[in-house]
Amino acid sequence: MATPTKYSIWSLLRNAGSYHQNWQRVWRQPTPKDEYEVIVIGGGGHGLATAYYLATVHGITNVAVLEKGWLGGGNTGRNTTVVRSNYLYDESSGIYELSMKLWEGLSQELNYNVMFSQRGVIGLSHDRHGNDEQSRRGGAIHLNGIDSEILNVAQVRALVPIINTSPNIRYPLFGGMLQRRGGNARHDAVAWGYARGADARGVDILQETEVIGLMREGSRVVGVETSRGAIRAKRVGIVVAGHSGVLANMAGFRLPLESYPLQALVSEPIKPVLHTVIMSGKVHVYLSQSDKGELVIGASRDAHNSYSQRGSFHLIEEQLAALIELFPIFGRLRMMRQWGGIVDVCPDASPIIGKTPIEGLFINCGWGTGGFKATPGSGWVFAHTLATGEPHSINAPFSLKRFSSGYLIDEHGAAGVAH
Repeated sequence: MATPTKYSIWSLLRNAGSYHQNWQRVWRQPTPKDEYEVIVIGGGGHGLATAYYLATVHGITNVAVLEKGWLGGGNTGRNTTVVRSNYLYDESSGIYELSMKLWEGLSQELNYNVMFSQRGVIGLSHDRHGNDEQSRRGGAIHLNGIDSEILNVAQVRALVPIINTSPNIRYPLFGGMLQRRGGNARHDAVAWGYARGADARGVDILQETEVIGLMREGSRVVGVETSRGAIRAKRVGIVVAGHSGVLANMAGFRLPLESYPLQALVSEPIKPVLHTVIMSGKVHVYLSQSDKGELVIGASRDAHNSYSQRGSFHLIEEQLAALIELFPIFGRLRMMRQWGGIVDVCPDASPIIGKTPIEGLFINCGWGTGGFKATPGSGWVFAHTLATGEPHSINAPFSLKRFSSGYLIDEHGAAGVAH
């Protein structure tokens, strides 16, 4: 390791003592204009990606992103950072594979390191039925041009030497399915990279600007009421994850959504021992190891509806019991932090991306527990929808109309595990 120079040590101490007061800002803190061409409500990854692609792909730069708190303070900064595209149905494959392809060039596109690591994602099977389901899903995925490999126990063990392959455990390991192109990214870096890129192209990013009402003239939305005053716009996009139903109620319509807490936790840091992402739907735990050495651990969402960014202790107990069964090596590891996000779930576990009953108002919501991995693709298609007034062919199936037509995209359980 190189020895720090006197200059670098002095620079570090000087900036540490300034309490960030004199640091160069990565994006501006503008005063809201009276009117924009497009307003995007929600300063998470999806909203910031939408603004970025509006500017770069469609040349629309008179855009405001409104965030009631700080950028990435919602689900973007409260997830387990898994990225994959191995979903069963054609419509899901389209949106998630678009995201995967954008992920693969995102650091170069943004000129900002989002720490995308294609370390692979393995979904485990624990019985013969699980093996059959993975074979079925793997075949469907291949038909859509998405990579997947069916693994036996020995192949899983070769990739994850620390996993428990004893036949005497409660849920013995039968095999798994690997997507080598899957992996992780740094959640806050994704938000910051999109924010910096959008700001550099003239987009106004307005933090601490809460939307408290929607302005309408007849059947059309014409702007928003905020904690900093009224702002008019030709088109408004709602991208607020777990609070989507709240914003829809402001507009006078109801969404087929339910919001739940989804929690995760991290351990104390240890030396690198886990080099892939592991997911088990049967015992319902999933984990990866961060660059800092922490285990990032998640499980199922809470069963009760809530807007609270915290979860129930019994779920922590259940997911840690599953973790220890699969990885006895972690039995004495201390857990350091726990948090929760708010996920909005549709009846078919697929998102809504498109028009609303209100003219000029569009919505992107219902991602459930799969929102982070879809960030680039979601922003790309929603930017197209806001720019043209019509959905792209990739997000057209995810309209609100499917709940009246019956053409649902039922990803409940189809993707092996929801995350």
